[in-house]
Amino acid sequence: MRKDRRRPFRGSLSTLLLLALAAPVANADEGNITGELGGRLHWDFAAFDNDQRGTPNADGTEVRRLTLDVAGKLFGLDYKVEGNFADLQDDFSFEAVEAWDVYLSRKFSAGKLTVGQFKQYFTLDDRISSNYGVFLERSLFAQALAPSFRLGAGWLTASDNHTIAGNVYSLESIDAWQTKGHAIGSRGTWAPMHDEGRVVHLGLSAAREYYDHPGRDGASALRVRPRPAGHLSDESRLTLVNFNRGLDTDVDKTSLEFAAVRGPVHFQSEIGDARFDDGVQGARVDSAYGAVGWFITGESLPYDNGGGRFGRVKPRHGSGAWQLALRYDTIRGRQNLHGVRDFSDLSIDATTAAVNWHLRSNLRFLLDWTSSRNYDHLRARTLDRTRAVTGRFQYDF
Repeated sequence: MRKDRRRPFRGSLSTLLLLALAAPVANADEGNITGELGGRLHWDFAAFDNDQRGTPNADGTEVRRLTLDVAGKLFGLDYKVEGNFADLQDDFSFEAVEAWDVYLSRKFSAGKLTVGQFKQYFTLDDRISSNYGVFLERSLFAQALAPSFRLGAGWLTASDNHTIAGNVYSLESIDAWQTKGHAIGSRGTWAPMHDEGRVVHLGLSAAREYYDHPGRDGASALRVRPRPAGHLSDESRLTLVNFNRGLDTDVDKTSLEFAAVRGPVHFQSEIGDARFDDGVQGARVDSAYGAVGWFITGESLPYDNGGGRFGRVKPRHGSGAWQLALRYDTIRGRQNLHGVRDFSDLSIDATTAAVNWHLRSNLRFLLDWTSSRNYDHLRARTLDRTRAVTGRFQYDF
């Protein structure tokens, strides 16, 4: 289940040491250096109803995320150092600590500059914190193709109703060092209406990525393999696109966003695509999702106009906030040699229903039911059907 992508000691150990060094200044203010400690715990479970095709997914539980972070001021610069310790449950060693945000930033009158490792500006669904997401899992497009945490530099300009962001980044991260290459990306959002309980959001993301010899000389292969029915559904993963022949590969990605809030009702949708080319063969991935939700207890999904994304729900009542949501998600990958018809045409469809209880603004319980199908369009046959009930206990500070 775990990803084999650790750099022995160097990346993860340095993150742990940075956390240890920064921890003593937590909640301190000595003029030039300040620090505050934060973190999150996401404990998940999954129960599967597998069909008879392939290896069944096993029911189980896992600490999905266990993070600690230190953030504050460092001689006029903002900093953050964050590590995910969840993999210690399988491998109790320094190598199991995963680096997330490790960056310095500075605000200027025209915007904010960030340098280091941070989540890149791409897609609404990936920019929303996992602490605030409506569903346990991000959309299939975001989980498979968003660059997420990468080493690079980014610029964000925000006004009352729009954001403009750009970034240049390596395809490596502190831990995922086998992926070689570089990229440039951007995201723009416009929210002509963003009052409390009344939001209209539009956004566009684009990225151009250059992968160096995937599958050769130690570089990892370039594959698109989303999990259709939750993080523990590894046995149902389907390889939609596969470039592993060692040829430099260019990828163009775009995502179009729309979201709206009207009182207790909210809607979110994206259409995304990616185009791959290594000079010999090409591939394309097309994806879309639509999600609608309703707060039974009357809350509204809050909007962060400075980041062009949704934020933390604050319950109105002592008994907490109750939320219902439904999402349909689809992704399709086709691959071919240049001038030849597709030799692979596969898709995943997933429908998810969610019930969320926000007991406090930083304490919530999530329950999802997902039904997914993997389909081979060239052979006109279903490869896998999986249904899953997944849940999460979540606390952050």
